[in-house]
Amino acid sequence: MKKLAIIGSAVVLFCLLIWGYFYFNSEPSNVAEDAANSTKTMDVLEENDILVFTPRKSDAGLSVILYPGAFVDALSYAPLANNLASSGFKTYVVEMPLNLAVFGKNRAADIIDEAPDEKFVIGGHSLGGVMASRFAHENNNEIEGVFFLASYPDKKGSLKNASFPAISITATKDNVLNKEAYNKNKKYLPKDTTFVSIEGGNHGQFGSYGEQHGDGKATISGTDQTDQVTNALIAWLNTSVKTQER
Repeated sequence: MKKLAIIGSAVVLFCLLIWGYFYFNSEPSNVAEDAANSTKTMDVLEENDILVFTPRKSDAGLSVILYPGAFVDALSYAPLANNLASSGFKTYVVEMPLNLAVFGKNRAADIIDEAPDEKFVIGGHSLGGVMASRFAHENNNEIEGVFFLASYPDKKGSLKNASFPAISITATKDNVLNKEAYNKNKKYLPKDTTFVSIEGGNHGQFGSYGEQHGDGKATISGTDQTDQVTNALIAWLNTSVKTQER
């Protein structure tokens, strides 16, 4: 009977995942698709289910690994990745099984192993940030910093004793982020954490995939929010991260 119960629970979980994939899964916008094209300043390639934005000229010395939010296609983060690469930071946007980072927490390991000369920060949007923090918790010697986009670390991804810095970027019109959980889990952030709030931004506009179920209505454009997130990340990379590189 116990075995049947386990099988039954697995079937229910599988059905919920499939339902969630088709109900919540978001399509990248035309803006995102345009941002994934190579330009005179960067090359954009898809390698092993990873979108790689590589600056043709860069002395930044840091690369960025980004985990998408739940049921969000990796391509939706092309505008942000494009902006970061345009500023000299090679950026990897990781595609996840069923568009759920919980099934691909360790995908960053392959990127790091194949690029021994690069130094990395990792982070993500929503669920992607939670899984990125768990990876950083387990591989802290491989990481120079962690960023959270409408996200936070949980107990399994605690970074409270981390020697590297973090940045937490939220938005005032975000009705998807669980504010109670966010505030409760601040205790798992590193001592050196920068907090940034995007006035008028919402949850969905951390990517570029249209409206998200239950989200607030943004009072700034998606492009404006992407630019503000980019500026905050670049400032953090150039100050907090670079000044403590190990």
